[in-house]
Amino acid sequence: MMSSNPVLLTQESDQGVLLITLNRPEERNCVHRPLAEALSQALRDFERNSHLGVAIMTGAGGNFCSGADLKAFAADTEQANRLAPDGDGPMGPTRMHLGKPVIAAIEGCCVAGGLELALWCDLRVASETAYFGVYCRRFGVPLIDGGTVRLPRLIGQSHAMDMILTGRRVDVAEAWRMGLVNRQVGAGKACEQAMYLAKSLLAFPQTCLRRDRLSVLEQWGMDEKQALQQEFHHGMATLQSGETVVGAKQFRAGLGRHGQIPDL
Repeated sequence: MMSSNPVLLTQESDQGVLLITLNRPEERNCVHRPLAEALSQALRDFERNSHLGVAIMTGAGGNFCSGADLKAFAADTEQANRLAPDGDGPMGPTRMHLGKPVIAAIEGCCVAGGLELALWCDLRVASETAYFGVYCRRFGVPLIDGGTVRLPRLIGQSHAMDMILTGRRVDVAEAWRMGLVNRQVGAGKACEQAMYLAKSLLAFPQTCLRRDRLSVLEQWGMDEKQALQQEFHHGMATLQSGETVVGAKQFRAGLGRHGQIPDL
């Protein structure tokens, strides 16, 4: 049976976590225009929702995402991915800049445009079933959802060029060694570990966490002086929020000393 809703949303409202599931398991969650649009809308709603602090992106049926829907592209139907230099990317949210973190929970295939979606996320939790690759290489399909930009920034140009030019399969152990994967878990455990990680992030003071995250993301394209000024700007916003004073008082009272932080 074909899936009717291309994206499923599960809101852990009491925890502040939104689970976003790509829901085309019969197609290994390949992304056509309706899925891309639904995914982008879900993330825009997440960004606006003050009760949610972390999103998790995953796929149904044991796979993360096999990339863009080439059948729709070849048929040139209304379901073909959007191709325009501005607005949303072909895969949906890959040009969006959120103020809150997103974690990819990866089982099975994470290839081509699916790899680009995972690269867009802040952190990647992958199970032992996960594998990665620029599989679109064999079909003459370019990386236009950030793959040629984000992959070398994450794992270095040498590793990235190897993946991009050869299109070969990279299993989770090699992805871990490259730095592409942040956490390795057993089969079927990616969502569980991503949820634990999300809740751990939410245990921290959020203004400071989000501002430091933005400083990391915004430094690209800046020289060192500009990046340091931007870092100071974000740091001052945190200090002016009052969050640091609260934290300093908690430290004085003995909370969080000697490395006592949430177990990540």
